[in-house]
Amino acid sequence: MEGMLALAADNLLSPIILFFALGVLAAFARSDLSIPEAVAKGMSIYLLFAIGFKGGAAVADNGIDTTLVLSLVAGLVLSFAIPMVAFALLRVMTGLSVTDAAAVAGHYGSISIVTFVAATSVVQSAGLSSEGYMVAVAAVMEAPAILSALWLIARFDKGAAEMDAGLMREILLNGSIVLLVGSFVIGVITGADGLDLIAPFIVTPFQGVLCLFLLDMGLVAGRGLREARGVLKPGLFLFGVVMPVVGSTFGLLAGVLLGLSPGGVVLFMTLSASASYIAVPAAMRVALPEANPSIYLTLSLGVTFPFNLTLGIPLYLAIATFVTGG
Repeated sequence: MEGMLALAADNLLSPIILFFALGVLAAFARSDLSIPEAVAKGMSIYLLFAIGFKGGAAVADNGIDTTLVLSLVAGLVLSFAIPMVAFALLRVMTGLSVTDAAAVAGHYGSISIVTFVAATSVVQSAGLSSEGYMVAVAAVMEAPAILSALWLIARFDKGAAEMDAGLMREILLNGSIVLLVGSFVIGVITGADGLDLIAPFIVTPFQGVLCLFLLDMGLVAGRGLREARGVLKPGLFLFGVVMPVVGSTFGLLAGVLLGLSPGGVVLFMTLSASASYIAVPAAMRVALPEANPSIYLTLSLGVTFPFNLTLGIPLYLAIATFVTGG
């Protein structure tokens, strides 16, 4: 146990987490520090491109096997199932309406690609390897949770939402999904030779770009927390901390049963623990316009995202290392 705590404490002092904390502190101090929106957008495109391409190249190097297919299936199942658990917890722990609870639950079955990228960096810094195809698992876990949220509405609030072709198209063609999957496929096609060609662009600068991006995310999360104090009731705040722990437990079980490496288990735990704040909010605005965005955005971006970056990922790393013997 002492070793687990020491490992978690060491990762709290990594540059990516400290830059995120700097952003949060600057926001609470009302500093005028800011990252131009165009720069932040460019950094997010770079990170999606880099993580997708490197994952695809790793798959090309290792080949497609049964574990890869089963991991994709497990990701799909978890993305469908976790919103059901989140919905039940919300109904018990908070006074949210069915619509708001379903909207929030959908965020917790989907994933935060930035949290995944940060976890990938922490895993590498710890000297652990991970399966390159985990980026494909991340891609397949984006959309199913949205369908689960709509099913919950249809089941518990009859006439509140309907699935249509326009919404389905927006879900599947979300820019982050297209770039992540597209880069992954190109990485698979070009393999190690393609990675060698662009390694100076997507390998060496990666950590520095991630630090700057998380500085900006810290600013965004800090401002959101500062401005949403009236929305963040104790029960909601507790849910935002408890749910990632519950989700990570499902990810731990899935990773261990699949026989993933210690690093792969950490990434599966992180995917299952994270909450979307890009793809799902966009879909909820279309599918559930009556849901309160200040609730689901504050929880996913203002509570769960900071929790995962500062405490969650180091904790998942320590637990996965202990359980797998890595």
